[in-house]
Amino acid sequence: MKKFLREFRDFAVKGNAFDLAVGVIIGAAFQTIIGSLTNDIINPIIGIFAKKDFSNLVFTVPYFNVSIRYGAFVTTVINFIIMAFAVFLIVKAVNKMTDLFSKKEEIAEESVTKECPYCKSEISIEAVRCPFCTSEIDK
Repeated sequence: MKKFLREFRDFAVKGNAFDLAVGVIIGAAFQTIIGSLTNDIINPIIGIFAKKDFSNLVFTVPYFNVSIRYGAFVTTVINFIIMAFAVFLIVKAVNKMTDLFSKKEEIAEESVTKECPYCKSEISIEAVRCPFCTSEIDK
C-alpha cells in the first residue's frame, strides 16, 4: 500500500498533473467569461434584430405542452464557436513559438557542424580534413 501511495504522490507532484489542473481551472474561468460575453453582449445585440431577448426564444408544442428552448441552444452554440476560436488562436500561437524555438536550435546546430562535400558525413565546422574520408576540405 505504501508503494501505491508513493507512486500516486509522484504522479500528482509531477509537472504534467499540475499543468493539467491549472489548465482545467483556467479553462473553467475562461468559459465563464465567454458565457458572459455571449449572454450579456452578443445576445442583446442579436436581440435588437429579433426584437426580443434571444436567449428566451422558445417554441411550444401545443398538443404536448412541451417547450423547446432553441434560443438557449443557439446561445450554447455561439459559446462553443467563440471558445473553439479562442483555443485555436492559442494553439496557433503556441505552435508558432515552438517552431521559432526549434528553428533557433537548428540554426545553432548547423553553425557547429558542416557536411563533408566528398563523403557527406557531418563534421566540425572548423575541420580542414574529414575524419571519415580524410579528404582536405576548403574553408
